[in-house]
Amino acid sequence: LTLRRADRQLALDIDALREDWYGTSAEMDAFQSFHGCAEQRAQNYKSQPLHFRLPASFDGSFATLGVSPDRRTPSGVRAAIIREKGTNGEREMAYILHLAGFDVKDVTMTDLVSGRETLDEVNFIVFCGGFSNSDVLGSAKGWAGAFLFNPKAKAALDRFYARPDTLSLGVCNGCQLMVELGLVNPEHTDRRARMLHNDSHKFESGFVGVDVAPNDTVLFSSLSGSRLGIWVAHGEGKFSLPRPAADYNIVLSYAYDQYPANPNGSDYNAAGIASADGRHVAMMPHLERAFLPWQTPFYPADRRADDCTPWLEAFVNARRWVESHRA
Repeated sequence: LTLRRADRQLALDIDALREDWYGTSAEMDAFQSFHGCAEQRAQNYKSQPLHFRLPASFDGSFATLGVSPDRRTPSGVRAAIIREKGTNGEREMAYILHLAGFDVKDVTMTDLVSGRETLDEVNFIVFCGGFSNSDVLGSAKGWAGAFLFNPKAKAALDRFYARPDTLSLGVCNGCQLMVELGLVNPEHTDRRARMLHNDSHKFESGFVGVDVAPNDTVLFSSLSGSRLGIWVAHGEGKFSLPRPAADYNIVLSYAYDQYPANPNGSDYNAAGIASADGRHVAMMPHLERAFLPWQTPFYPADRRADDCTPWLEAFVNARRWVESHRA
């Protein structure tokens, strides 16, 4: 940075200035974080740059994906948002589902507990993020109890997962719920996955990169090999995976294995896991908050004209799968 005034000139080093400015924050962070996370942040924040690797076939166009924000007629392909007291982000999730071509139902736990909603006419359910029941007793514990200890809600969920024509997605608090209920890996009857507090013992909010592994999941198979940007916002986002990595279908991994790019210390650097058959996904980052370029703080400069980011394609993949698998 060069400042000029009349015949005077001052040359400043941006990196050095940023280092000075960050110093106070780093000292405060050291009093608040655990497990050396403050030191890791100070060491790594300059060496974990965001850079994307978009799918070669992705051109950022609504038209190429066969979607339109102006759609007003029902498609007949049904998805449901499932929410509890304290859920948030359901409006963004409903919109990305609608944009991808789903007819979206807003389903509360009261609907399921009372039997007003059975999920029998729905092919895709999404458990949204937030802080259900204020995270009392731990993240998603109360939400899981609402399913486990209410016969009509549990029966609806069991029937849904027993069907071969269904998909599910849990994001953030919804991910914690799916892990708590064992919906991703029901075959693991012991040494089950758990969600733990972040290593920093702090709520972590930031924009990070994730790598999409080569995979055959319904949502993310077309994004295999890409690196995309996404938001995280959680306090209990650490995947505790006690089995060997091969026992899990880890479909999303943080772009770097150290804090803060891995914001929680998850085993195997996991950001999202899928069921063995690829139909059910639980992920901590919020893809519904990063499917339009303007939602992201960083996007490739040569892609500013894109209508959407590749995260929308995941929901289009889901809709197309449902259309081809409905009974």
